[in-house]
Amino acid sequence: MTSTPKPHLRSACAVANSLDIVGDKWSLLVVRDLLYGKRTYGELARSPEGIPTNILAERLKRLEGAGIIVSTPYQQRPVRYAYTLTPKGRALGDVLLAFVRWGKQHIPGTVVLGEVAASAASATPVASSRRTRVKRSR
Repeated sequence: MTSTPKPHLRSACAVANSLDIVGDKWSLLVVRDLLYGKRTYGELARSPEGIPTNILAERLKRLEGAGIIVSTPYQQRPVRYAYTLTPKGRALGDVLLAFVRWGKQHIPGTVVLGEVAASAASATPVASSRRTRVKRSR
């Protein structure tokens, strides 16, 4: 039995079709976290970017539907799932590495996720980009 290819949403362009699957603000960050070893909904929800939980749930469903991740129940009451990348999902690691190279070259101050943890563990304080109010003495 031969399967027929699915019709393309916008065009046959590989970039357009890839973006239809993982081109939103959150999907590649979920893939990044799974590549770094996160497995559960709670671990993914605690990512530094603060993905809203309703969006995380939707992205996990979408990524599973696209064959990028699989969910496996690890607890029955209530049912909780562990998420892992499929070979198709692991192949996105090359895409993420390209983003890392581009970001480090063209966006000053950006770091790789592992470097964030290392810099937080160091004793050197990191300057905040948020403005803080300074109390003036009278």
